[in-house]
Amino acid sequence: MKFVDEAFIDIAAGDGGNGCVSFRHEKYKEFGGPNGGDGGRGGHVFAVADPNLNTLVDFRYSRRHEAKRGEHGMGSDMFGAAGADITLKMPVGTIITDAETGEVLYELLNPGEVITIAKGGDGGFGNLRFKSAINRAPRQKTPGWPGEKKNLKLELKVLADVGLLGMPNAGKSTFITAVSNARPKIADYPFTTLHPNLGVVRVGPEQSFVVADIPGLIEGASEGAGLGHQFLRHLQRTRLLLHIVDLAPFDDAVDPVAQAKAIVNELKKYDQQLYSKPRWLVLNKLDMVPADEREARVKDFVKRFKWKGPVFEISALTREGCEPLIHAIFRHVQSEQRTENEPVEVDPRFAGDAPA
Repeated sequence: MKFVDEAFIDIAAGDGGNGCVSFRHEKYKEFGGPNGGDGGRGGHVFAVADPNLNTLVDFRYSRRHEAKRGEHGMGSDMFGAAGADITLKMPVGTIITDAETGEVLYELLNPGEVITIAKGGDGGFGNLRFKSAINRAPRQKTPGWPGEKKNLKLELKVLADVGLLGMPNAGKSTFITAVSNARPKIADYPFTTLHPNLGVVRVGPEQSFVVADIPGLIEGASEGAGLGHQFLRHLQRTRLLLHIVDLAPFDDAVDPVAQAKAIVNELKKYDQQLYSKPRWLVLNKLDMVPADEREARVKDFVKRFKWKGPVFEISALTREGCEPLIHAIFRHVQSEQRTENEPVEVDPRFAGDAPA
């Protein structure tokens, strides 16, 4: 299925049905009184987070979504039926934004979460509602209220614990294949990955985390070079970034340090908050470096790159060094989750019961 992470849709909730003016007509009941019912409510438009979806492709080709209007009120005290609601299934991680103002309206972050994105209009009142002691034969009615209409932008940001960052052919797809259940395309040419891939890494029984692999960045991505920045949004919800570097490029003229610095610069240009996320350095393709040269090459890279954070040396192809990295990642993710779930400290002055 084609991966689509952005779409524009028009939605319209149903209008409410009109109220009815009617009077009871029955033999020997000359003044039967009003019996016009209310109109029915218009249908709502709901959005539900479906964990079985991972793309917005359905909304790329189906842009207009309308709920049914409510039925009009009728005589004999009959109220109109409510219009049928519609439910739009969207992937978990979808952000719903007002296409005209850019305001973020909703975020679908939990599987099965349901939100109302457009409310149907209320039905109008029939003349039965206007009956009183001084107005026994009212001829008033009200029309139904219009339903909400919106132009929306849907943007998908995948939910993952760890994001992979690096140049094309750095070995990101090989790494996610080695440690998870993901099976992305792998080849010996750049830009093999054309859309994000998610993989679940199993560490133990009921112990796992999710890794996101995005297409590689190159210098000038902020100006649209390569695939540009369009997929970096999928790293914004991660807890940790792994900067994977090819320590043994095929071309001797290519400097891995210069490539790594270019990635960091593009990350900083895109989003300062993403740039500030915890980031680990993963030096890949050690199987292509002679054993007696590995230590010196790693030290030289770290020194010239001026890196102060954690460094891991691996070979994604042979899986050398992957196991310690996986366990270190899991411990980091677990600690981040515990921090997020810590209870918030409450000022003692406000710890009492709220006033009635």
